[in-house]
Amino acid sequence: MSDLIKTPKILNSKECLALSPKCNSQKIKTRTAHVGDNITIRRALPQGNRKTIGAWCFLDHFGPIDLTNTEGLRVGPHPHIGLQTFTYPLAGEILHRDSLGSKQKIQPGQVNLMTAGKGISHSEESLPDTLLHGVQLWIALPDSVRHMEPNFIHYETIPSLNLANLRINILAGEFLNSLSPVKVYSPLVALELIALEDTTTTLSLNPKFEYGILPLIGTIEIAQEIVDIDTLLYLPFGRPSTPVRIQQGSRILIIGGEPFQEDILIWWNFVARTKEEMIEAANAWNKHTAFGEVKGYPGKELVPPPLL
Repeated sequence: MSDLIKTPKILNSKECLALSPKCNSQKIKTRTAHVGDNITIRRALPQGNRKTIGAWCFLDHFGPIDLTNTEGLRVGPHPHIGLQTFTYPLAGEILHRDSLGSKQKIQPGQVNLMTAGKGISHSEESLPDTLLHGVQLWIALPDSVRHMEPNFIHYETIPSLNLANLRINILAGEFLNSLSPVKVYSPLVALELIALEDTTTTLSLNPKFEYGILPLIGTIEIAQEIVDIDTLLYLPFGRPSTPVRIQQGSRILIIGGEPFQEDILIWWNFVARTKEEMIEAANAWNKHTAFGEVKGYPGKELVPPPLL
């Protein structure tokens, strides 16, 4: 997705706050942003002093949004470089189109993974529904593959397991020997926890990973912190487990990964290493000399704001 901020600043991963394993958790309030035709969402990443969690460098939580008597979600064609987009709806349907010729409807419980590599463009629009709810994330590609050919993969089914009255969907990476088929290029994980009953248990963690916990419905008590849908809880690496308490009906997103060792710049829809790369990409999009064409979207393409 793409936000409507008219003068976005370049975000540098060097500005992230370094926390040692001995530090306590960090609570980060989400900020309001806009996508498409001015639909308001909660942006959890990137934030002022927390640009990445592992290779995860962007996290939008949209909805629940009542689309009755609205034009719905409309995000016109726009370009990406250096990242993967990861879309996971909880309610409603989204239609993806891209410059590779892909046209794919994504339904709740499925994953759309688009790898931008050296450059791709796409559009997104909601299908007729009364409710839309979900998340979209970006994954920064390591330097070794960030200039790869772009591709798009739709995953209809995601593995899940039951643990202490929790249904755990393994969206990416591995958890308790269950491996997601989603193709990623860094050591990372994404889980959705769904509380079938009021639950108190201990959740296994990878001590090499840092983590972010974001409630999508309800709240969670984790690491002695109460976390709601407007808050991302950051846990530094070094923890083999953590106690959790979740109320019935809550749905929780957990992302994690080995701390990303490469310094990245994030601006508009680009993840790069230098400002010059982003200027070149924006000029190529404006001049239609790269990124291909998204066919069939009923609207205009997005125009990049000035690069400050």
